[in-house]
Amino acid sequence: MATPGPVTPEASLEPSKAPVIEGFSPTVYSKPERFKETFIRKVRENPMVPIGCLATATALGYGLYCFHKGHSRRSQLMMRTRIAAQGFTIAAILVGLVVTSMKSRP
Repeated sequence: MATPGPVTPEASLEPSKAPVIEGFSPTVYSKPERFKETFIRKVRENPMVPIGCLATATALGYGLYCFHKGHSRRSQLMMRTRIAAQGFTIAAILVGLVVTSMKSRP
């Protein structure tokens, strides 16, 4: 078994400092964002994801309401609508990822 070599000062890890990685900037923005600012920025970047989430929640809520009232046919329709809305949301996330990666390329 090989013995480990001496640790150079550049390679040592200090828990109080972030590691330095070439080409990576840990903060893109000058000041840290709050939740509201981050949410608004993300919605502007990809507005279809919140729309899909809202459609999913609406279909689920209405489907559960119909199930509670005994309207089984409408409840089944809403559960199928919920699945379609979830698929739309996943597709919107994937499209947003592709668009973001295409923008970041030089």
